[in-house]
Amino acid sequence: MRQLTLVALPGIPEVERGARLVELLLAAAQRAGASLADGDILVVAQKIVSKAEGRSVRLAAVTPSHRARELGQIAEKDPRLVELILREARAVLRVKPGVIIVEHLLGFVMASAGIDQSNVAAPGDPVALLLPADPDASARRIREEVRRACGAEVGVVINDSFGRAWRNGVTGVAIGVAGLPALVDLRGAQDRNGRALRVTQVAAADELAAAASLVMGQADEGLPAVLARGFPYPLRAGAAQELVRPPAEDLFR
Repeated sequence: MRQLTLVALPGIPEVERGARLVELLLAAAQRAGASLADGDILVVAQKIVSKAEGRSVRLAAVTPSHRARELGQIAEKDPRLVELILREARAVLRVKPGVIIVEHLLGFVMASAGIDQSNVAAPGDPVALLLPADPDASARRIREEVRRACGAEVGVVINDSFGRAWRNGVTGVAIGVAGLPALVDLRGAQDRNGRALRVTQVAAADELAAAASLVMGQADEGLPAVLARGFPYPLRAGAAQELVRPPAEDLFR
């Protein structure tokens, strides 16, 4: 029987710069009554990774450029926040009131370059939280620290919430991956009728990230990590960059 179990890890405190993230994750797993085993996968919210890595920026320390002021007027956003978006973006793709869609430096197409202000606010001193500079490297570090701490060979997914161009609502996606395939290539495999699959590639890390988001929640749940057990594909070295579509294959930009 194929079975995937997802357990939100409780009791992780507010994460600050320099926090020992793996210690917090292992303590939370212990509170959940779980011992990490080979093949388990930790899905960790981007927000606590960014906080631990010191990726928060005080808006008071940001001087907006002329372009940031212009786009801020169109998007009806704080020009200091827009300046941070521009610094994190390769290109601005769309702007309208309330929305700035960019191509992030990491290649992801996303709103506001993934910069978030929810659950990071400081009274009287607005703060913005950037994505990790290299989420795949962050996932690899977490994986290696878990291996050193308890000997388990686990996979790690760092997930974030993305909107999608043709569908309403946000869903969890993988922005950092280590120890599992981000993309599973089924081309050449046969369907139940013996017909060879020609184009099927499964965004397995995104599917896991979305599933974990269901138990993490999106508001004040305070559950930024999930233990997943039963991932249905063979594990291997992987990276979220596998999921970024090359420009030459992009039919819409």
